[in-house]
Amino acid sequence: MTAPPADILANPRLAQWIGVAADGRLRLSIGKVELGQGAVTAIAAIAAAELRLALDDLVVVAGDTARAPDEGMTAGSMSIEQGGAAARWAAAAAREIFAKAAAARFGCAVADLRIDEGRFSAPQRNESLGYGDLAGEVDLDCDLRDREAPAMGARMAQTGIARLDLTAKLAGGAFIQDMDLPGLLHGRVLRAPRQNMRLARIDRAAIEALPGVRHVAVDGDFIGLVAGREDEAERAAAAARRHIEWRGEETPALDDENAWMDSVAAVSVTTLVDEGVGAGAAQRIEAVYSRPWIAHASIGPSTAIAEWRDGALTVWTHSQGVYPLRAALARALEAAPDKIRVVHAMGAGCYGHNGADDVALDAALLARAAGAPVRCQWSRADELAWSPFGAPMRMKLSAALDSQGRIVEWTHEVSSPPHVARPGFGEGVNLLAAAQIERAKPPSPPVDFPGPAGAGDRNAIPLYAVGRRRIVHRLLPQWPVRTSALRSLGAHGNIFAIESFMDELAARAGVDPIEFRLAHLTDARARAVVRAAGRLAGWDARDKGGAGEGRGIGFARYKNSGGYCAVVARVEATDKIAVTHAYAAVDCGAVVHADGLRNQIEGGIVQAASWTLKEAARFAPDGPVAQSWADYPILNFSECPEIHVEFLEPDGAPSLGGGECAAGPTAAAIANALAHALGLRVRNMPLTPDRIRKTIETQ
Repeated sequence: MTAPPADILANPRLAQWIGVAADGRLRLSIGKVELGQGAVTAIAAIAAAELRLALDDLVVVAGDTARAPDEGMTAGSMSIEQGGAAARWAAAAAREIFAKAAAARFGCAVADLRIDEGRFSAPQRNESLGYGDLAGEVDLDCDLRDREAPAMGARMAQTGIARLDLTAKLAGGAFIQDMDLPGLLHGRVLRAPRQNMRLARIDRAAIEALPGVRHVAVDGDFIGLVAGREDEAERAAAAARRHIEWRGEETPALDDENAWMDSVAAVSVTTLVDEGVGAGAAQRIEAVYSRPWIAHASIGPSTAIAEWRDGALTVWTHSQGVYPLRAALARALEAAPDKIRVVHAMGAGCYGHNGADDVALDAALLARAAGAPVRCQWSRADELAWSPFGAPMRMKLSAALDSQGRIVEWTHEVSSPPHVARPGFGEGVNLLAAAQIERAKPPSPPVDFPGPAGAGDRNAIPLYAVGRRRIVHRLLPQWPVRTSALRSLGAHGNIFAIESFMDELAARAGVDPIEFRLAHLTDARARAVVRAAGRLAGWDARDKGGAGEGRGIGFARYKNSGGYCAVVARVEATDKIAVTHAYAAVDCGAVVHADGLRNQIEGGIVQAASWTLKEAARFAPDGPVAQSWADYPILNFSECPEIHVEFLEPDGAPSLGGGECAAGPTAAAIANALAHALGLRVRNMPLTPDRIRKTIETQ
């Protein structure tokens, strides 16, 4: 008997997943949420296909602790692989139960029934029955764990699936910033310039006297104000800062290439060492790579709405995990979890742990102080200073080649602060204000995901046959600058390093980079995407390079268990660096929603290009340098490459996550293309003209 999906084991009652809505349509409840990635549409399409329903005939509830199952986080490229599998399991069970009720009504065998567009029919009967017609004759409060796995049905249509979220987004009113409640007030939190400061003085009366201010909340080092209108809250927040003084230590000096990490004692060290010794080493090569602190820099600001009523709290948030957030809110507010409801509302895409969870607690504290519903919104400066950052990384690689140019030894040591500080991880309360209020709840000590997926060491184990391996992960303490999950976690830096190093090794061996990879790959699917990306990009026409135009490849299987992705980038290097084209070959198994997956790959390429070429958070002694987009440039629309994506779908392969699989390969492809274009290697992101000049000066 096939074991049910993990999300079914965690939520085993069918009624948690499937019900009948008031209008007679079936309701699908899921714990995964819509973050702009199209996951809710894809999961609903899977369920609709099992139920033999049109997607429009399915009512979807997503991310509501009062109405949906607990599926943890919408993260890790697991929405289709895990959430889709669970929805399919539940939908197939529901169809079977309703089919038995229809057969009993018709007086025929279940095998004689037909179901088309959500209606059951039987031979020699002129009538048909919909799910709503049978609602009173079925019991959906049954256990899903003892059911057989649904048989693989006909392949789903991959195209022509309309996104459930787009109509409202295009028409206006879809986002949490558009929500309204009776008596809604508007809040701002007044935080220090940096994260290691304490309140020294506040003139509360002066802040309360500012135009439009209804309430001022002061709780330990947490300060916020509430106004009647959004514009009043904005102006009051700017004026209120003149009446607050902070004290604290300066931010430590940090170098651009993360050499400071070598002198920091690790919280923990994880090591994988193969038995035996490498044989036949003829030459050894070493290289050090780095990536900087990276801001989430969500286009829209983090926002939440909170309302207390009769001792119970409701929070609307664009968090990636409504249940983990509820648990963290309960601990921070010293409230019973069953007195808190967390409802997902669409906000700016984040692809990681930005300020969405933190602002939820901010809103709850302000609403409790005001005795009214409050919408709290962060400013751009708040986002760039107070959202968790993507962790900086330093990767030291070494390898040995034998006389035939094959890798026989491989060492990869990666150091970084935590990549995981979300609510729900560790023993503490990972919400910003929880550590600032009088009855403070400190955050968790540094933790990382265990292997094989890992976090800081995600994708540090190469998929290549490299002989004897030694993989070391040095988890560093949380710095005064908070770090947490950013799209792909450590995979972005580790794949950048591995794939850059593979090109360096290929050059040392005198072998074409694609051929060098193929010579060290035994996984047939991996070999297929590498070949496909080369074919898409016209790799055979690649010249010797060094003339300012170059092509480079990057490859990985995300987490070594998810989607396969190979990217070839074309780069032009003049007085600036431009990625003109990107060619991606992707194997995520069975594709559920082709447009959605293509959007994810394209978006991942654009975001990774921005990280790789431009993004780096800087810190002065008095705190983060960036206060606006002028201080933290990201890739412009005019700088986006022309992108070509091809899907490879091996027969019978299950669906794998694809949302994060392009990040590392894209970074490496750009680095390798730049090296091909210039004839020199830049190993530290971002790959800027200044970095190139510095590399030339040090050679």
